Amino acid sequence: MVTMSDDKDGEWLRIGEALSSDVGRGITRLDPAAAAKLGVQSGDAVEITAKGKRAFALCWPAYPRDNGKGLIRIDGYLRESLGVGIDDKVLVRKATVKAAQAITLAPGEQLRIVGGEDYIRGILSGRVVARGDMVPLRIMGRPIAFYVVAFQPSAEAVIVDDDTVVKISETPY
Repeated sequence: MVTMSDDKDGEWLRIGEALSSDVGRGITRLDPAAAAKLGVQSGDAVEITAKGKRAFALCWPAYPRDNGKGLIRIDGYLRESLGVGIDDKVLVRKATVKAAQAITLAPGEQLRIVGGEDYIRGILSGRVVARGDMVPLRIMGRPIAFYVVAFQPSAEAVIVDDDTVVKISETPY
């Protein structure tokens, strides 16, 4: 369980709603003042912790109107994985992630995808993921939940890039 005393490397920030254009992309926008304190710049990965759970996201430029408000903007997918809601507090830290050499995803339902690995890698490129993360993807216009079940190299989290080998498990999550 994370407590207020665990914040030596991080900042406690209040959750704000992400803009619709940010939903499902695994990104966050931090109060610029908090980002400066954390040494986080656009393109850096952050670890977000609450209620004993954690998630990772890629930091994107914040909105100037959020400066000094102690706000982190995250979407409903990240809030759900953390078990938090709007106006709850989360601990945010700069994260060190490795480039993913390989990643294995399992669909949230029985599904057979043939030859979709390149397409999915393109969608996930630039995204930070950890084991157990739910990644929402639209395939043929339909939203499908995929879960990260494994990746290489061994790390807390990895970032998918154009060289990452993507594997899709035939066994649902």
